[in-house]
Order: sequence, then structure tokens, then C-alpha cells
Amino acid sequence: MKNIIYLAVACVMLFTTGCGDEFLDTENLYGKSLDTYYSTPTDMEEAIAGVYNAIYTPNVHSNESMAANLLSDMMLGGGGPDDKSAKWVDNFEDPLEDTYRDLWSQSYNGIARANAIIEKTAEADFSTFFASAEEAQEFKNQQIGEALFMRAFFYFRLVKFLGGVPLITAIDDPKDGPRNTITETYAQIASDLKLAIETMPSTPFPEIPTSSYGHANKWVAQAYLGRVYLYYTGYMTNMEGQSTDVLPLADGGSLSASDVAGYLSDCINNSGHELVSDFRNLWPYSYVNISAGDTTVLPWAHENNLSWVGQDGHSPTFGTGNYETMFVQRFSFGDWGWNNGNIYTNRLALFTGVRDNSMVPFGQGWGWCPINPNLWNSWDAEDPRKEGSILELGNAAQGAGGYEADKGDHETGFFNKKYIAIQHRENGGDVKGMFIQLYNWGNTDMQLMHAQDFIFMRFADVLLMHSEITGTADGMNRVRARAGLDPVAYSLDALKQERLYELAFEGLRWFDLVRWGDVESAFNYTLDVRNSGIDAKYSPNYRSEIKGLMPFPETEVRLSNGVYEQNPGW
Repeated sequence: MKNIIYLAVACVMLFTTGCGDEFLDTENLYGKSLDTYYSTPTDMEEAIAGVYNAIYTPNVHSNESMAANLLSDMMLGGGGPDDKSAKWVDNFEDPLEDTYRDLWSQSYNGIARANAIIEKTAEADFSTFFASAEEAQEFKNQQIGEALFMRAFFYFRLVKFLGGVPLITAIDDPKDGPRNTITETYAQIASDLKLAIETMPSTPFPEIPTSSYGHANKWVAQAYLGRVYLYYTGYMTNMEGQSTDVLPLADGGSLSASDVAGYLSDCINNSGHELVSDFRNLWPYSYVNISAGDTTVLPWAHENNLSWVGQDGHSPTFGTGNYETMFVQRFSFGDWGWNNGNIYTNRLALFTGVRDNSMVPFGQGWGWCPINPNLWNSWDAEDPRKEGSILELGNAAQGAGGYEADKGDHETGFFNKKYIAIQHRENGGDVKGMFIQLYNWGNTDMQLMHAQDFIFMRFADVLLMHSEITGTADGMNRVRARAGLDPVAYSLDALKQERLYELAFEGLRWFDLVRWGDVESAFNYTLDVRNSGIDAKYSPNYRSEIKGLMPFPETEVRLSNGVYEQNPGW
């Protein structure tokens, strides 16, 4: 279980300093302080785990993958009559005044922890713990580099959803400063990523130990620099009307398209990452027949000889290893007696499971985010990613022959297949979650069975970003070739289509629409749906005045006494 979840270390939590008063006064229960910590490899393991832990958000709407998928044009609100918040978010209404406050609070928790590592580790001497000075320095560089990356990660998460935010980059920085501009925020993100790249070792993926799976490294930072460049230049050009093709740096410099393409080229050529042979082998459904020991559980997977590459790095546990996945959010199981409830289970898989339908191999969920049928209808049936991404309900070959309709709202007959409950009978007995069986977990509650990684970055996206930044087709066509599709000439329209089909339901589509300036035209449609057995019409209501940003947490606006202003349109 060690690799299933980032460690949640209580003593690291005590160092937290955020932008609300509740983070400022904490008692050091374990006798550790900034003066004595960060001095051993064990300290560093605990400290960096505390940074990663801040990815998790108690409120499901603050979960980046859930929020971004609900906002996209590929998914509807769904759920049941009581799931009003999902429908409100999907319709660009604010369910509560603090819908995204956990995203705010947890991001600043992570930033504070990263700041402490960056400052205090620079002073540390790890030489007595390693065989050579070179090994000690490499260890130190990796820790600082990971902290730099994660600080950039959290600021990027904030700016994508909320716009410019206060920049706190040192332990003693004031916590009550005004919001920085979008450009200033991106400049800090870019500078942190650039320094992380320059700091962390150039260890290729096959040589990175499996114990480091899920952690950031130089290649992940390079990939994110590409994503940050595309989002900043696109957003400023198409949403703010300030055309730019450079990414600013905090020191006043900038990175050009050529600079960023160079980082991506280095990642492509030297990281050791590669595309897996079959797109469908990235997702756990490709393993369910093997896990169940029964080829009839999912006939489609058996007919296509699918075999999951797994999610434990390059461990041989599941076939040849997963060389494509680069950066993930790790998940575990849980128990209702735990203070954190089910926060560490993959709630995207739970909430987007089929409502009130417990089939084998696709289990029950809350029915959020049914798939827009326009996506299914526009997708070429010859593309294996279509059935590899979308579950067609009622299709027995797809394991959904037992589907019972009219259990939820916004029913379209389609759900996502990448992140969904996977289950089968255990040794011919009771039906249990596949991950519960794989990791021999005791609590079989359907709400706690989801230990599937959420993939933030994979190598296919690096190839697509390189094509988009350079205006060349090579990376895009490598992705198409993996799907058995013929090469095409580069155009932005072709690139947009490829991203739509390759990266569907991975939390990127909403941000792509915003940065391309396509967000208004993407929601100009009406659908026929079923709301708990009643025919209905569905039409999204995107509002141009919000400029692709979500509401700033109202509590933070009030606590700031006028320092923070609410985002336009909210």
C-alpha cells in the first residue's frame, strides 16, 4: 500500500500558512520546527509527501478533474434530482459562495509547504547519509526541484480557475497581499518550472526507481512548461485580447515558442517516456478479464487482446510497464471512521459511475457527467479510442448489457470509460471492486473502492503540445499512428480534433476551449435527454462575461476587507 497514496504527515501539516486566519495559528504538537526539520532524508520524504497531499480537496467541486470535466462541452451535469450542484456548475452557476474555496485553501497549503522546503533545504547538508558528495547533492537537488515544480503546479491550478492570485514565495512573505495579475502569476509559474528543470537530475524514466512513481521530475516539469506556455499565450490572446507569443518570467525575461519547444524536444528525445502500444491499455478496464480470470467479463477487451500496463511505474506486475504516464494523482481506499472519509479515493470514478446500476464489470456511481452524444456521433467508428473512451450503455459486448435506464438525470446513454468503477466477482463469489481485490483491502463499500490514478500528464500530450507549438505534424501523427489512423497535414483544426479524441475526459478539454477562444461557440447546442424517466431538453448556458474563470471564494473576499475583488460575472 506504500505506493498507493502520498503520505499524509501530520507534522508537516503544522507548518501550513495560508491566506485565511485559520491557517495562521497552529500548535506544534510534535516538537518539530522550521529550525530543526529538513535535515535528514526521512524529513524530506515526509515534507515532500505533505506537499503532494495538498492536491487532495475535501469538496468534490474543488477537485480539478471533476470541476474541469463538468465545465467542458463533452459532459453534462447528470446525477439525480438531489444533485443540484453538479447541474449548477455544468450550467455556469455558482452552487455555493465557496464552491472553490478548498481548491484555494489546499493550493496555498501546498505552496506554503513547498516554500519551506525550497528555503530550508538549501541550507541542509545530507552528505553523511550518502556514499558520496555527488549523491547527496543530487538528492538535495531533486527535493528542491520537486518543491519548485509543485509550487508552480498549485499556482497553475489557481490561475486556471480563478485568474491572478496573491504570490507568496517565501516563508515570511505577507499573507494578506492583493491579487497579482494573471501575467505576474504566470511569470512566477514559468520561473519555478524553468528552475525546477535546471535543478533536477536528468535521469531517464526507466532508471527512476518505482518508489518515486507519482513524484515530479525534470521531464514532468518540461511537459508542464509546454502546457503553461500554451495556456498563457492562448488565454491572453483570445480571452484578454492581448496578443502574445511569449511566456513571461518573474525576473523580466521571457520564454519564446522556440524555447519551450526545445524543452519539449528534450523530453521527447531523452526522458525515456514512450507511447504504450495500444491506447486502451492505459485504462483499468483492459485488465478486468485477467483480474477476474474470466474472459467473458468484458468480451470486447478479450477480443482485442487488451492488457493493462498498470499504474505502478515500470513495475513488471502488469505486463511490460507503463512508459506513457508521467505525472498522476495517487489514490487509496478509506474507511468511514477516518477523519478524511473518502477524500483519498478517486471520486471522479465514483461520481461519474453509472447511477443506480451495479453491473459487471462497470459498477455503480452517482451518475454525474454523462457524455454529450454529439461527441459519440462525431467520432469515427474506425478510431479505437472511441470505444476505448466511451461506454455505450445497453451494449452487452461492452459489459453494459444489464443497464437499467431512467435512474438519473441528463441521461444520454453514454458514460466515460477511462475513469469509472471497475468490479467483478472475487473467486466466483461476491462482486467486489477490482482494485479492492488487487490490493486486498477489507472495506468493500462501493464508495471506497476507487484506487485508480488520475493522470495529470502523459507522453501523448507532450507530443501533441510539441506539434501545436511548432506547427508541425510529427508529434500529432505519432499519436494518430498509435490509434491506427493515417497521417494528416498539420493545421490547428486537425490538432484540436486530435486533442479532443486523444485526451477526452482527462480534465483538459475545458482549458483547451478557453485558451483557443472557442468556449462560447462550443456551448451553442440543445440536446434531448431523459431526466429520471422524463423526456427533457438540455442546453448549457455559458456566459461570456466570466472569461473562462470561476468565482473567487466569497469568504476570502470578505476576509480580505476589500483587498480581493470578485471575478467578473460572479
